[in-house]
Amino acid sequence: MALVEVKVPDIGDFDEVAVIELMVKVGDTIKAEQSLITVESDKAAMEIPSSTAGVVKELRVKLGDKVKQGSVVLVLEASGAVSVPAEVPAAAAPAAAPAVQSAPVAAPATDAAVSVTSSMVAATPAHNPGAPTLGLPHASPSVRKFARELGVPLEEVKGNGPKGRISQDDVQAFTKDVMAGATQTKAQAAKAPAGGDGAALGLIPWPKVDFAKFGPIERKEMGRIKKISGANLLRNAIMIPAVTNHDDADITELEAFRVSTNKENEKSGVKVTMLAFLIKACVAALKKYPEFNSSLDGDAIVYKNYWHIGFAADTPNGLMVPVIRDADKKGILQISQEMGELAKKARDGKLGPAEMTGATFTISSLGGIGGKYFTPIINAPEVAILGVCKSTQEPVWDGKQFVPRLMLPLSLTWDHRVIDGAAAARFNAYLGQILGDFRRVLL
Repeated sequence: MALVEVKVPDIGDFDEVAVIELMVKVGDTIKAEQSLITVESDKAAMEIPSSTAGVVKELRVKLGDKVKQGSVVLVLEASGAVSVPAEVPAAAAPAAAPAVQSAPVAAPATDAAVSVTSSMVAATPAHNPGAPTLGLPHASPSVRKFARELGVPLEEVKGNGPKGRISQDDVQAFTKDVMAGATQTKAQAAKAPAGGDGAALGLIPWPKVDFAKFGPIERKEMGRIKKISGANLLRNAIMIPAVTNHDDADITELEAFRVSTNKENEKSGVKVTMLAFLIKACVAALKKYPEFNSSLDGDAIVYKNYWHIGFAADTPNGLMVPVIRDADKKGILQISQEMGELAKKARDGKLGPAEMTGATFTISSLGGIGGKYFTPIINAPEVAILGVCKSTQEPVWDGKQFVPRLMLPLSLTWDHRVIDGAAAARFNAYLGQILGDFRRVLL
């Protein structure tokens, strides 16, 4: 049997992600594609599978560790693999192909090496609740999942089961104590001196109210995605000097073209939405006004020569932002098809980190719901975001009379550190011209 290092595969544009769950321990026999660990970025959680079947000989990560593509997760004794001769130098060993998650490592050459390895494994048992090097709480996978959903730090929960095992009742009791103020998590304690209630900003304390004394209430914990996005939105809203321009675009002819296009392509199964046209129109406007397709990097502005457009998707778990990559190279039908596929993956909770990163500009559309104008929050490190609402028929003066026209409300929010008011007004006006006569995208 050969020893094989199982590594983290391509996880998108994230430099490092945190390990939030260990799903195997030393001595476990695992199958190919079996999940080994769960990692979490600021946008999503994902499980890292094994590309090789075998027996776990050594764990190389622990809870809270930061890993990235190529990080070694564990060492396996691979099933049915050919051993690597001990005398082969490490430099001569064949390298793993980029798409493969595991690479053979030289087998121990001496009994002493085997003894050292065995003692290391014995010193870090995978499921010992008292092992400080691993830190894995003594709880079942279902209890660990339950704690993650509630946002409970399991390592701070006292287990009342055999040998300190944590049960679901222990997690619920801990949650009730935190809600009642009887106990405080380490994260809460760390935030308290820094003025997590607004004191650090010179604000008066956040009001603490017993809402139950006014009437019946129901308390529900926020979902993980809302917690993560909420922290990002708060940071962006406070740190970015944002300004919003409101305007209207005449899309009468464009809507007629969209409807006829859908009739002609009815058999293809691809439904063209106004958002697909908006993405293409925004690319044209971003090319004409490149400061909107940039990011701040200290005292420098980074201008991007690629156009990846994010679009906000409403899902049962909260708002997610899939990204249409290289939108400048794609036609309306292809963009519409990709949007449909990405939106479905977002609703099903199957959107990967790589599909939500790299956007240079974002569109938040409330067109299917209603409203007139709103102020979207910029998705840092981008410097602008476009909000659109439901189009309505309005009387427009054509120089002789009022005629009914289909008008689309546009709300452009921009970072005043990078963009000034004149540029924003020109961007919105040019975007309206494109939507009014889509032939302009060819210019």
